[in-house]
Amino acid sequence: TSKAIAEWAKSNLASGARVISDGLPAFRAVTAAGCQHEVRVAGGKKPKDLPEFYWINTVLGNVKMTLSGAYHAFAFGKYADRYLAAIAYRFNRRFRLDALPERLLLAVVACGPKTELWLRKKAERAC
Repeated sequence: TSKAIAEWAKSNLASGARVISDGLPAFRAVTAAGCQHEVRVAGGKKPKDLPEFYWINTVLGNVKMTLSGAYHAFAFGKYADRYLAAIAYRFNRRFRLDALPERLLLAVVACGPKTELWLRKKAERAC
């Protein structure tokens, strides 16, 4: 909804940020956070042919492939937050893939040992 987009924009976007959307009317609400809104309607073109949407299409394609490929046999509804957290962890470190194993090891050490019961529960907070 426009209200949800406006609230999200106020807490997550810097004033003056340029927001490019596909023309969904709710995205006009980013202007309430002081952002500039540009509409790029694909029209007859495929979104993959528009350079403005290259990264978002890449991200969505990677998430879709990861979820449908690696996690299709597991109870996605039960573990969705963990799957998406793993994707976000790798995505946020995509420019330093060489450092990924070391950073992961440091995160594991900082987290410390956990019981099987703890591992099976949904983690509501970070280690």
